[in-house]
Amino acid sequence: MPKWFNTAGPCQADIHYMLPSTVRLPEIVNLIAQRNYFVIHAPRQVGKTTAMLALAQELTASGQYTAVMLSLEVGAAFSDDLGAAELAILDEWKQSIRFRLPKDLQPEEWLDAEAGARIGKNLSNWTEQSSRPLVVFLDEIDALSNETLISVLRQIRSGFPNRPQGFPQSLALVGMRDIRDYKYASGGSDRLNTSSPFNIKVRSFTLSNFTLEDVRKLYQQHTDATGQVFTPEAVDLAFHLTQGQPWLVNAIAKEIVEYITKDPAIPITAELVNQAKEILIKRQDTHLDSLAERLREDRVRAVIQPILAGQELPDVPQDDIRYVLDLGLCTNENGLAIANPIYQEVLPRVLAYVTTASIGYLQPIWLSEQGEFLPDRLLEAFLLFWRQHGEPLFDSTPYPEIAPHIVLMAFLHRVVNGGGTLEREYAIGSGRMDICLRYGKTTLAMELKVWRDKKPDPIKEGLKQLDKYLSGLSLDTGWLVIFDRRSGLPPLSDRTTTENVISPAGREIIVIRG
Repeated sequence: MPKWFNTAGPCQADIHYMLPSTVRLPEIVNLIAQRNYFVIHAPRQVGKTTAMLALAQELTASGQYTAVMLSLEVGAAFSDDLGAAELAILDEWKQSIRFRLPKDLQPEEWLDAEAGARIGKNLSNWTEQSSRPLVVFLDEIDALSNETLISVLRQIRSGFPNRPQGFPQSLALVGMRDIRDYKYASGGSDRLNTSSPFNIKVRSFTLSNFTLEDVRKLYQQHTDATGQVFTPEAVDLAFHLTQGQPWLVNAIAKEIVEYITKDPAIPITAELVNQAKEILIKRQDTHLDSLAERLREDRVRAVIQPILAGQELPDVPQDDIRYVLDLGLCTNENGLAIANPIYQEVLPRVLAYVTTASIGYLQPIWLSEQGEFLPDRLLEAFLLFWRQHGEPLFDSTPYPEIAPHIVLMAFLHRVVNGGGTLEREYAIGSGRMDICLRYGKTTLAMELKVWRDKKPDPIKEGLKQLDKYLSGLSLDTGWLVIFDRRSGLPPLSDRTTTENVISPAGREIIVIRG
């Protein structure tokens, strides 16, 4: 039977390329043997459900345990009715257990009880009946909120001392966030901020992204099945662009083998990986869309906004940083940064979406009649646009501190929409954002700086930084754009100017102030 790269729901071993669960979760087997309860949290689309389903199957097949993954998600619709939530959850469990476990390992009966006791009573009853120690992975725990969440956690904690004879030997809560971020108040605006009422967990850990070797092994499965080769450069680039984020790793390969080139005789090169990357970024599939929704949350904005602006992080709560890490938006391996190059492109595009939609028709005077890109004409078009529309569009941006950056990027998105690409680089504390616009044979690099109150003119530092950026791109010219955000200034239309200067390294730089 043929297999495919999967980007929709849990992987199924008979039709999808996938990695063994124990490779990604090497610690879990020991935690289960030690009768521990624990938390696994990771962003959406990193393979939590796939890994838990596969691990449960492996544990059951070993003959040592009765292991199953069960979902709590259906209870989310009854956050204000504990009894109804429990009944819905148990009905879901009955169906799942019928399909995931052999008949002799299924519960002999399901018991009724008072609301607030049904989950614990049935787990206890099943454990007593089971011929093997019971291991349960409870998925989508953080879909619950309010009293339903608190009750489920308390029932588990209450049964914990009775393991392994009277309650599951080991139990894992699986979700996007650690316990302290589970919602408990109406509307979910507040969080537990503590491991209580589930203070029995031995530890909490996250499901890591794929390593480079994992990506290589996953792609090799396709090569073994079809003969289609991924060049080493293609694998390396796919890992670089995704940093091993499992959904992205699969999505890039799927785009190539099912749509860009279906002929298995054609090797998959770095150029094809880049093509797939651009398609994913422009299309903003469901997974990327769901990340974008988070950007409007205040605690996410507090962390992401300074990163995009290249500013130092303000005094934000540690939980807010942990939250963006748990969501998968950022990584903290070598300092806080956006999680991967694809997200680096997606997040600014999402933030600029409304602004881009607000821009009327732009005459593409930056293209010659033959379709060649003309940087001088782009400058002319940008200055006209900036003076007329820049300031009014600032209010259309969700991140006011970087409103000028977003408006400029919205303009550039319109420019490249006809056949170019935009690449961005930014790092916390760097004080800048670098943009590389590629159109046909032309590459235009620009650096964005902000001049704030009580700070010196950033031109000197900006020229030095731009020199370094241009050197890496082997370019002799570029733009330095300085957004003047000091108070008491005249309107943007009156203060927007340009001048030609020579950088410390002798490059010709156009300085745009606005």
